[in-house]
Amino acid sequence: MAAAASVVVAVGTVTGFVNALDQDGGTDEARPTVTRSPSLQPLPAGPSASPSTTSASPSPSKSSSKPSPKAKATPKAPKTTAAAAPAVSARLYRHNDSQVLDWVRANRSDPRRPLIESRIADQPAAVWFADYTPSTITSRVRAVTSTAAASGRVPVVVPYAIPNRDCGGASQGGAPDLGAYDGWIDKFAAGLGSGEVIVVLEPDSLALIDCLSAGDRARRYASLARAGRVLKAANPRARVYYDAGHSGWNAAAAQAARLRQAGAASAASSDGVFTNVSNFHRTAEEAAYARQVLSALAGPSSLGAVIDTSRNGNGAPAEGEWCDPAGRKLGQAPTLRTGQSRIDAYLWVKLPGESDGCKGAPGTFTPGYAYDLVTGG
Repeated sequence: MAAAASVVVAVGTVTGFVNALDQDGGTDEARPTVTRSPSLQPLPAGPSASPSTTSASPSPSKSSSKPSPKAKATPKAPKTTAAAAPAVSARLYRHNDSQVLDWVRANRSDPRRPLIESRIADQPAAVWFADYTPSTITSRVRAVTSTAAASGRVPVVVPYAIPNRDCGGASQGGAPDLGAYDGWIDKFAAGLGSGEVIVVLEPDSLALIDCLSAGDRARRYASLARAGRVLKAANPRARVYYDAGHSGWNAAAAQAARLRQAGAASAASSDGVFTNVSNFHRTAEEAAYARQVLSALAGPSSLGAVIDTSRNGNGAPAEGEWCDPAGRKLGQAPTLRTGQSRIDAYLWVKLPGESDGCKGAPGTFTPGYAYDLVTGG
């Protein structure tokens, strides 16, 4: 796969939501308000929950040629045999509101439902916060972390509001400036609570930074370093991971240099790096790449990596195809026990079955695509 810029979407929804109380005691909705790109063009998309609300999340890195959307006439008939569903993590948190769960509840008689439910809907996945809504962000984050803590589970949350997100591309948006972003992060951190939580901090914010001037890069680095410190100070049990792209993108040494400037080598702001968010590279490739990045980063030995395994069961497609490529498959189930040195977790950051924009409308759960990921079709 070409080491091209990773495209992120501007329309989609957070993986799951719950109602929560804000700091002032009033009720607000845990779902983020609509965040739309100024562009009205169809966009590739990432994890989402309910069709009524939207946010953003990364799509895979793409080559210079964009594949044409392909229509799917009719759903596939279920295969008669399938591997048993993998065990669900006893520690990671699965939010109870998502597009896949909505579909499962509304389509009990669909012959694809049992496999989609057991292989995708039952697995824990990340919860994205991609809309710039300072007045409600604390209560919405708290709704997730408090519910997870009450059930003894570890949530995965994704703050995704860095200014000039996606270098002004398909997923442009975020906070209006870094000062506003710093304030938003303060409010985000206030919702983390005191339980264990994994923070996947700003996908693509470091791997995709070439569009910024030297001065703007320096300011983004400083803001991300500050974000890590604020998140960890607010909750010492929070584990914060920084953007390392993926093994088919930037060289490990080059990515480590960016990570170092953003504070990822300091235990005061970082627990390590994340790779492969919304991409397809095999786990072994990502683990090797992550260790190379960590070695070049030269931080404390406690730093580790988390890998998005949601769609990497068959590896990356040929020629850098990125939009719902055929023949992909679910990867290893989310877990905090990888059995690998310096690899802290396999996570589902991108929710499988939510289209990049070719097999379904961008950002929407597409049962045919989900079924293909389950069966490797």
